[in-house]
Order: sequence, then C-alpha cells, then structure tokens
Amino acid sequence: MKYVDEYHDAELARRLAKRITDAASRPWTIMEVCGGQTHTLVRHGIDQLLPDEVRLVHGPGCPVCVTPLSVIDHAIEIAGRPDTILCSFGDMLRVPGSATDLQQVRATGSDVRVVYSPLDAVDIATGNPDRTVVFFAVGFETTAPANAMAVHRATAQGVDNFALLVAHVLVPPAMLAILSAPGNRVQGFLGPGHVCTVMGWGEYEPIAASCGVPIVITGFEPVDLLEGILMLVTQLEEGRHEVENQYVRSVRREGNPAARAVVAEVFEPCDQAWRGIGTLPSSGLRLREAYRGFDAALRFPTDLQVPDDSRLCIAGQVLQGRALPDECAAFGLECTPEHPLGAPMVSSEGACAAYHAAGRVGTRRPG
Repeated sequence: MKYVDEYHDAELARRLAKRITDAASRPWTIMEVCGGQTHTLVRHGIDQLLPDEVRLVHGPGCPVCVTPLSVIDHAIEIAGRPDTILCSFGDMLRVPGSATDLQQVRATGSDVRVVYSPLDAVDIATGNPDRTVVFFAVGFETTAPANAMAVHRATAQGVDNFALLVAHVLVPPAMLAILSAPGNRVQGFLGPGHVCTVMGWGEYEPIAASCGVPIVITGFEPVDLLEGILMLVTQLEEGRHEVENQYVRSVRREGNPAARAVVAEVFEPCDQAWRGIGTLPSSGLRLREAYRGFDAALRFPTDLQVPDDSRLCIAGQVLQGRALPDECAAFGLECTPEHPLGAPMVSSEGACAAYHAAGRVGTRRPG
C-alpha cells in the first residue's frame, strides 16, 4: 500500500500546495496537455487549492475531443455499410457527428462493436472474411504502438479484410501551435506522462529552448500533479525553461524504443486537422506506403459535406486554453453529458465532462 499512501496522501498534498503558494510571487498560467490529468485536477479540486497567482488552463489533451467532425461522420458512414464491421473504443460511440453518433447508428442495426484493443478487431476480421472490419484508430502517440501492431499482425496472417480509419494526433505540434497563437497566455506545461512513457521527452527539449517555456513531464495522481506544478512554478520564478521529469517511476528520456520503432515503421507524420483548432503541419500520423492497403479512408472514400460545429459551443477555445468550460454560456444548460454540443462534454477525458462531473455547474467565474 506504499504507492497508494504516498500518492493519495492528503497531508502531503496540503504541504505541496503550501510550497506552491510560497513559491509563486506573481501570476503564472500553466496548461496540462493530457485529459487524464485534467480529470484528476478537477475531481480533486487541485485547481481550487492553488493560490490565485497560479492559474490552470486545459489543453487539447483529449484525442476524442480533437477528432474532426468530418472524420466522425466518415466513421458513421462506414459503419452504415452492410459489408463492414466498425470497431472502436467505447468513448467514441457517443461523440456527436453532424447528424448522429455511432451509438445511434448501432441502435438502428449497423454492426458497431466496442473492443478493448485493435488486436481484437484483427481477430474479428479473421472470423468474418466476407466483411471488412474497420478499427477507428483515434489517439495520441500512446495508442499508436498497438495500432501499428494490429497492422503487423494482419500483414503476417494475411488478413486483408482489416483496415484502420486513422485519426492519430501528436502532442508537440499542438503545443507549438498554442505557444505561437496570438494572445497566448500559457507560460508552462505539465507534460503528458503516458505519451512520454512511449516517446520519451527528447522532442520537448527544442520547444522549451526555442519558446522559453518550461515543461515538466508529470504523472496522474494528485501528488504527481502538485509536484509537477511546484517544479514548474520554481522554474518560472527562477527564469529557467527546461524539460524536467516528475514521472520518474514510468518515464525515461528515450521512452520505449521498441514501441517507437514499430510506430515509425508503420506510420509517417502528416498534416492533420484538429477539431476546434484547425490543420496543423506534421501533427498527425498516416500509414506508410507499404501499409496503405490497410487505410480505410482509401478503401471507403467519401464526399460528405460537413456543417460547422454548434455556434453555442466554445470547445475550440477550451482546447486551446483560452477559456475554461464553466465560462461557456451553454455549459450545464444547453450542453450536458446527456445532450452534448461538443466532444469535450462527451469524452471520458474531456474538460467539460470533468467540470460537469465535479459539480462545477452554476459556479461560473467572472470574466
């Protein structure tokens, strides 16, 4: 029980909060770029425990939230075909497309299945040779190795009725886009622990150096996040801008070389559209030419015309740290988990869902 005691210790958390308060001599704005970290911060009230000088804003760390509406509509179109089986993780089923979602499509008779691994989708393809099984491959670098391994397995087993609808996004280009945007207020980042477990933190060092912004790779428990915030505030107060690793029990500078190698073999960088943000250069992954036969977007091309997102939803501003969920006029009113206007209210990692689950409805901040 040492791990539980250490990382859920309320007294230790209070001491860390006090150290942050003592360290912060002027206002600082910090962004976490992982949805799992967002939920820990909000669920445990860490953002409310901090001094007024330290303001937390939430970044585009929820891959479900930044998946473009056009890609979701494409998945829904593929799912509606009689010759396909669409497989996905469960958090994608309720993400609204322009007219419906995958859950409703499944309710009308389409074969949409929730799986726990893309390798499960390969097995489903093996058992259904008369239909194409498409796995909706959404995620940051964390999920890319498993998707690459699914393509490897399908290749080795000769399973040619398997495909990926790829919507992978990469963290570093998003951080650069946020820092270079007009009116940016982010001065330091809590780095994504799970992503760095795979990729390491070497690629964040040029960002810290060129943009003059400290980055602390941080875990997901309350004490992890408080330690990460303290490390960031210390750097900011001292005028340093380095990459530090709080998550030492899981992350190494080089990450996981085997996982990185399989991702590099199967995928290559590409320009990618981010919902609420726009297209960012080299911010996504696509299948390399040798594996392009597994690309569902090429097997099932579409000419869908996608309407704009709801004008009431300010998800794009939330994802870029320009607004907090409870600053949205629709939050908790027109937009709820039961009737979401945008993906951040649907996803298990979305900032809006985190605020709603924590009872932040009716506590909107002024300005």
